[in-house]
Amino acid sequence: MSGTPLLSLLASGFVLGWSVAWPPGPINAEIARRCLAGGFWSGFGLLAGACAGDAAWALLVLLGVGVAFTGPRMQLALGVLSITLLLGLAAVFLRGAWRAARGTARPAAARFDGRRASFLLGMTLALTSPWNAAFWLAAIGRPELTQHGAGALLAMVAAIIAGALTWGLVWSGAVVGLRRHAGGAGARWWDVLVRTATAALMLYFAQASARALLGG
Repeated sequence: MSGTPLLSLLASGFVLGWSVAWPPGPINAEIARRCLAGGFWSGFGLLAGACAGDAAWALLVLLGVGVAFTGPRMQLALGVLSITLLLGLAAVFLRGAWRAARGTARPAAARFDGRRASFLLGMTLALTSPWNAAFWLAAIGRPELTQHGAGALLAMVAAIIAGALTWGLVWSGAVVGLRRHAGGAGARWWDVLVRTATAALMLYFAQASARALLGG
């Protein structure tokens, strides 16, 4: 196989990974909150976990199993799991915002914002998303792509994930940079604002997911 088709797959994969990673969503919102709470690697770790979950979905699609997850019952089951997780996160962040506002935030929250917890949460968000199977079927499961072979498709998957990770580097770095410019005087209220805004976004995406599952 010539190098030109492979280079084209890699380029299109990278652009696709970037384009699907940057729009506002629960993962980007939580990356921002974690960068503010635990630093760059805490936030970036969430995206790394999400990419690991995406890699698992991509592997299922390449193995021909991914189509099984696009059926109505499986979509409903994954949707319920995703919505439950989003609502749970919203509750955690609202409670954290309330405690931060009262000056009674507990040190245990640091464990939740640690790197390992970030990675596991990111992976869970990706694995429970009912639309990830559909995305990967659209990205690498199209009939016209099968002619390139499994090796080229794996390279495209790597390019998609590389694009998403590159966006994560940019986004995490930008959030940390903004936090440093904000200064430390209003750090507590900044924390309250970010936690509350993140909770609101989680609630918004939970209801949007519920409406999508219910058909409108």
